[in-house]
Amino acid sequence: MQTTLLTSVQMAGFVAQGSLRMDAVVPAEMNEQAIDVLKAGIPAVPYGTPVAEAFPAGSFARRLVDLPAVAGALHSLVGPDPTVDHHAVHIREPQGGSAQPLHGDAIIDTRMDAFDVQLMYYPHEVTADMGGTLSVPGSHLRRTNESDTGRYQNLRGQTRLTCPAGTVVILHHGLWHGGRRNDGDVRRYMFKIRFNPTVPQVRLWDTSDLDDPAVIAELSRRFPWYEPATGRLEVYNRAKLWRALTGDASFDIDYFLTRVSNRPGRVA
Repeated sequence: MQTTLLTSVQMAGFVAQGSLRMDAVVPAEMNEQAIDVLKAGIPAVPYGTPVAEAFPAGSFARRLVDLPAVAGALHSLVGPDPTVDHHAVHIREPQGGSAQPLHGDAIIDTRMDAFDVQLMYYPHEVTADMGGTLSVPGSHLRRTNESDTGRYQNLRGQTRLTCPAGTVVILHHGLWHGGRRNDGDVRRYMFKIRFNPTVPQVRLWDTSDLDDPAVIAELSRRFPWYEPATGRLEVYNRAKLWRALTGDASFDIDYFLTRVSNRPGRVA
């Protein structure tokens, strides 16, 4: 299967933002089939089931994850042959429901050198009045215990998804997010799959542009909700993750990692 791997600049953008958005990447004919499939439900599987067992060949979910752009993004982020942690169909009725509290999905997951991803597929257009998924860019490496952030109602720079039909968004498992209330007149559907890597997440993408200055620019991005001082901690944590993803123990941004690991005369 031919896939389209992410570039280093795109990977750096994911490390900085905690998400990757691919608008209208699913063909119209699949979007037309999706509602009936999601209404009927997709059978649950045990945690850690291989994709081929979770989603049999020819099934809607398998065709979704095998789309070249989707498969390439998943390969770049979690590698070949990831397992399915779990999946769910989320439905919001029109003029109903309440907004989820802002949360991360991994209360006990403290990995800083590896991560799961969550694929979110929207089979139809999502307009502003339909709610959409709220997320806080750049929040994924500031670890909290699931819904500890739920008391925050609005953060500067947060985004509430509006998108065309067939959009796929892939999130780092730690990104702060929440489903919004649907104030529209159309039922809102979203299909979510969480994937676990089964190989080291090292240089799984197209690394031909690894030395592009845009990589450092992406990794150094600030977001509006960051505090002026502690926002640097986010850049520090990204640099640590980038070291792990590239296998380059010398990588640094603004001398952050080199400075704090400097222990002359000590044995590692």
